Amino acid sequence: MKYIKLSFLMFSTALLATPEVTTLAEVFSEAKTSGNIKYYYIQTDKKFANTADTSANAHSVGGQLKFDTASLNGFSGGATFMTTNPFLLNTHVDTSIIGRDNGVRLGSGASGSDAQKGFSVLGEVYLAYTFSDFTLKLGREVLKTPLIDAKEVRMLPSAVEGVFGRYLGLNKKLKVEVEYLTKFKQRTSDTFTNIVEHALGSKTKAVTGSDTGYILMGGLEYKNDLYSVKGYDYYAKDFLYSLYVDGSYKLKLADTITTLSAQYIFQTSIGNADKNLAQVGSLTGEKNINANAFGFKAETSLANSKFLVAYTKVLKDDNKHDSLVLPWDGTPLYSDMITSNNLFQSNYGKSLNADGNYIGGSAGIKIAYLQKYDGFGLEGISTNFSYLNISNARFTKNQHDYNAVIAYKYDKKLSVAVKGIWVKNNTSATEVGNITQLQQLSQYRVIANYKF
Repeated sequence: MKYIKLSFLMFSTALLATPEVTTLAEVFSEAKTSGNIKYYYIQTDKKFANTADTSANAHSVGGQLKFDTASLNGFSGGATFMTTNPFLLNTHVDTSIIGRDNGVRLGSGASGSDAQKGFSVLGEVYLAYTFSDFTLKLGREVLKTPLIDAKEVRMLPSAVEGVFGRYLGLNKKLKVEVEYLTKFKQRTSDTFTNIVEHALGSKTKAVTGSDTGYILMGGLEYKNDLYSVKGYDYYAKDFLYSLYVDGSYKLKLADTITTLSAQYIFQTSIGNADKNLAQVGSLTGEKNINANAFGFKAETSLANSKFLVAYTKVLKDDNKHDSLVLPWDGTPLYSDMITSNNLFQSNYGKSLNADGNYIGGSAGIKIAYLQKYDGFGLEGISTNFSYLNISNARFTKNQHDYNAVIAYKYDKKLSVAVKGIWVKNNTSATEVGNITQLQQLSQYRVIANYKF
């Protein structure tokens, strides 16, 4: 309750603030205040082959309040307050919109007491200096890259802490970034933990030789009206090196636009991790990390309709830990669905587990159809239907994902969405590659979001 009171006090104070007129105060009077208020309901039902079925749900209300100052001699600052506040909880709680990662990190478990508590956090706090097309930023930020991402599919986004250097030039067609990242806050946590410790948990020192670590990230993106290219490098000393590249090209024919895309992902353990994971009794069963994945995608847009076909493949290597390692909320594959892709690999210490699409040997084929109904007099209403088939020689049965979304946007501020998710044979792999399959996973979500 105290979080709810604090949240709405901050929202109302910011909205009612009056601008100052003095020169120094113009930094704040010209500042931008924005944010959102979100209601979220989620229910997850699981059907097991040999044990009793389970059902869990939760309601939560919260959102974000963002404040960015104007620039003075190139300097600016900002902060984002984030909060999630559960209510009407019953005996079985779906903690994925509350504090699931807190529960895992603190030891009470994904459904434990810590996981069921609401929380508030300053998810972003920064000081920035901008000169021409260059920006240097120090602090916390919601980051959106292929392998370290905000993943705003629940109540709150994930965030990172570090130093961020960016160049945005050629009329904003080219973006170059170099970043030094030290801490990570998962979307269901209020704590910024060391970024490598978050990935490996209590096994961090056994794998890397140290209790802490960092990531050096370099990224380059270029896009114009016809094509785009993207490349990202992630270097975590004595743990993991990752490379992500993709490109796309647009074909225009009359009123139809077809976009063809391709992607490649490479990951390998490096330094102490490469040596230690190969040792007898290691976390991965004497296997160091070597993962390769690629994908292709075709999207065709016509008026208010969009069709998508995607194929992805994670290569199989029985002598390596060949599943993709995704500790920081990245969901990079073209065949990703709403859920069940790498559902909880980004929880504290769970990075060497894997789910569905991301398991070594998995091939995913996705088809999707998005329709807007403005032309039928139903302005603001859209539907999105998608299907994914995941095959893998290691699976007893193929995994089948079905997603359905009905959404309504009243204007640019208010939106409501109802989502249904049905997964047959939802598949997970342990650190050593042992496969388990859940007979049926069904999930239902209702989300109302107001932006200001």
